[in-house]
Amino acid sequence: MKTELCIEVPVAPTFRVRWAEAPWEVEQAYRLRRTVFCDEQGIFSGDDRDVVDDVAQPLVAVLHHPDDADNPGTVVGTVRIHESEPGVWFGSRLAVHDAFRGHSRIGATLIRLAVSSAHALGCRRFLAHVQSQNVPLFRRLHWSVLSEETMLGRPHHLMQADLNHYPPCHTPCTGFIVEGRARQ
Repeated sequence: MKTELCIEVPVAPTFRVRWAEAPWEVEQAYRLRRTVFCDEQGIFSGDDRDVVDDVAQPLVAVLHHPDDADNPGTVVGTVRIHESEPGVWFGSRLAVHDAFRGHSRIGATLIRLAVSSAHALGCRRFLAHVQSQNVPLFRRLHWSVLSEETMLGRPHHLMQADLNHYPPCHTPCTGFIVEGRARQ
């Protein structure tokens, strides 16, 4: 058979968005946060970890490498959630690798799992301090602005999720599958 008859079919990348459990997932999530919040945005110097990390549950978006059985995946998105008081949850440090922003629904799916998994744990109110450039995304995802604030020298909006649009997810360690766009 002639090799010119064989063509490579573009394969869509597959991502699993779930609660981070493995140490490598947590470490890659911290590394991604440092890249986004320290290196790219310059909000923090050196590291962005804080006391919230001691109580927060990290979530990750993992890019799977089906052709490499020895590679469990690469974290390309992350967010953390924590309960600040009974029934009140916060999401923070949403970060997506720059190569996957704006076209793979990773950020939206991280937000969906963050709110839905907290909802399953008794969340009555889910909040986030959102950088101004991300407000349109959150509005599309059924969030409303409660106030405008300056945090870390940058404009932020305190926003609240409409829990009616986020049914409880009782399987956050399994999470959700996201199909990306096929590589051309």
